[in-house]
Amino acid sequence: MDTQFSDLVRPVLAPNPGPMTLDGTNSYLLGRPDELVVVDPGPDDAGHLDALAAAGRVALILITHHHADHTAGIPGLRERTGAPVRAFDPAYCHDAEPLVDGEIIEVDGVSIRVLATPGHTADSLSFVVEADGKVGVLTGDTILGRGTTVLMNDDGSLAAYLDSLDRLEALGPVTVLPAHGPELPDLVAVCQALREHRHERLQQIREALQQLSTDAASAEVASVTDLVYADVDPAVRFAAESSVATQLAYLRLS
Repeated sequence: MDTQFSDLVRPVLAPNPGPMTLDGTNSYLLGRPDELVVVDPGPDDAGHLDALAAAGRVALILITHHHADHTAGIPGLRERTGAPVRAFDPAYCHDAEPLVDGEIIEVDGVSIRVLATPGHTADSLSFVVEADGKVGVLTGDTILGRGTTVLMNDDGSLAAYLDSLDRLEALGPVTVLPAHGPELPDLVAVCQALREHRHERLQQIREALQQLSTDAASAEVASVTDLVYADVDPAVRFAAESSVATQLAYLRLS
């Protein structure tokens, strides 16, 4: 994926396309060759990891969240570079401390601010980057280049996701640099559209509950999914059910 944002913030597309990863995972190289930060090594693909390691001296690896399409490449990239790894979840840190919301990391030519944006997962982070006088935000899977992210039923949360959209929108109309799909020019517009979409889905869930003569506490996820996501591709049915489950959890607490 080509980007016009900055030569100091460069995506490297991993060869793992699919219904959940879109074109593949965008790993990012931040900084200059003499001092680089890699955000999300991506899958355990030798060619992809070789390309990241060959870009320059990798001084640090940062992780947006724990899913394997972002983290499976950690061991291979560490083997190639010896770089420490930092994430919100200590389980994914190596030779370094966990990341802290609001922390600022300086690398050659780039300032990186850690922003907690849970919702897709509990450990989801975004990274606000300043380079060449411009501001962008690496959103991981919190915001995709197209479509909407799945809110994972095991550790995701719609309430947290809506709060994260508020935090991101407050950054202003900066460039969105997602982990999947193309960059987007206006973070504010994207956040507003995603928030509207989530509320439309909630209304569809409410209507499905009425049709099923049940409530959020008693509803079967599969039955609600049949109504709300009637045309969903069977390959991503599990993702639709996960999102329905998180929305039902949200309604139970509303």
